[in-house]
Formats: sequence, structure tokens, C-alpha cells
Amino acid sequence: MENNGTNNHPSDCDVTVQLSDCDREDAQTVFATLDHVFAGGESSAPGPRTGHGAEPTVWMATFDSSARSGDDLPDPPRLASPVQALLTGDQHAVSEVEKALGQLFDVRSSESVAGEHEKEARLLLASR
Repeated sequence: MENNGTNNHPSDCDVTVQLSDCDREDAQTVFATLDHVFAGGESSAPGPRTGHGAEPTVWMATFDSSARSGDDLPDPPRLASPVQALLTGDQHAVSEVEKALGQLFDVRSSESVAGEHEKEARLLLASR
């Protein structure tokens, strides 16, 4: 296991989550939900709105799949519209995050591509 040196956990537990085709509020909802499930994530969730420039087309954060909090969410997360999510990382780590998202959101479509050590999963998330 390779250690990334900055968080004192194996880097093969990290999953990068990229969200696209969504607004800031939906990205915040997905990342806040993952922050709740995977305590101690390195989320750089979208901050408060500043300026009047164009929104980014992709929101990105990294989560430690080994830091599952076990806490239940008080209410199901709500999304204004479906959100495309791309998960990348170690096969087991991506599967853990994919399973958590499937318990929290309605996964309308799912595609996975597995490599020798890594996995890429594309999900379409919607409110339950």
C-alpha cells in the first residue's frame, strides 16, 4: 500500500469524485453527503458564490473510503436535477463510494470500467 504522506492513510483508499452538469447547490449536496458518510475527506466542496463569472463545468473532491463514519443522515439528500458523477480510484475504494451513493441517491444509470488496479465508475444521481 502506498501512503500519500499527507493524511496518514493509504492512498489506495482515496476516491476522486467529479460532478458535472449540475449547479453549485447540487454539487454541495452530493459532497456534503459524502463528507458525512466518509469522515475526514479532503473535500474541496464548492464554497460560497463569489463574483458573477461562469460556473465551472466540473466539481471535484477526494474522499477516503476507509473513513466511513457509520452515521445515518437525518433526511435523504435532495437534488434539483440529476447529477453526473465520475468516481476514480482503487477498485475496492470506488466500489465502497459507489455503494454509499446508491444507498443515498437514486442511481439512474451506471457504467464501470475496471483496470488492473483502478476502477472508473460513471453514475447518474437523482433524489430518491
